[in-house]
Amino acid sequence: MSINDHIKQSYQASLERHMALFAKMADYHSQSVELLAACKTTLDAGGKVIWFGNGGSAADAQHLAAEFVVRYKLERGPLASIALTTDTSILTAHSNDYHFNTVFERQVQALCKPQDLVIGLTTSGTSENINLALQAANEIGAYTVALTGRTGGTVKDIARLPIIIDFDETARIQEAHMFIGHWLCEAVDMVIAEQSV
Repeated sequence: MSINDHIKQSYQASLERHMALFAKMADYHSQSVELLAACKTTLDAGGKVIWFGNGGSAADAQHLAAEFVVRYKLERGPLASIALTTDTSILTAHSNDYHFNTVFERQVQALCKPQDLVIGLTTSGTSENINLALQAANEIGAYTVALTGRTGGTVKDIARLPIIIDFDETARIQEAHMFIGHWLCEAVDMVIAEQSV
């Protein structure tokens, strides 16, 4: 088999795994609506949506925070949202002076208020820095959400709302997280537009 045949086969196999997961995404509808309700409550109360993750999930956190602050589809005012993965001085100072496990926990302790919504993205559910930050947010009284995967790991017992993507491939789990995140942005836009009518 030629390299071109292998590439074609790989592409098709990846697409089939993506489609197999997305055929089950309707299973997460009620949890996504619960996330939307928590988001609306937070924004109505003057709170903010706080996102964080590691690696690709860090990029997803930044992406979704940007959709809130700038816009998604509809024209509207900025929505309070921040990703804890963007300040290199905080990330490097804390990791150097203390420990990487507490890099998000420290920021949550500094920035989070009880009216906030705190969303940790972890495909494994076992990332210590995500879990500690969500625990800190619980102690503050914020509403905590985990976008996770596989069996949910330890984070499923920490977050108030764990959304567990029942799949065993990191890339596909992240794709599902971004589907939920993008839908949340779209739904929040609709809610905000309805309130302004």
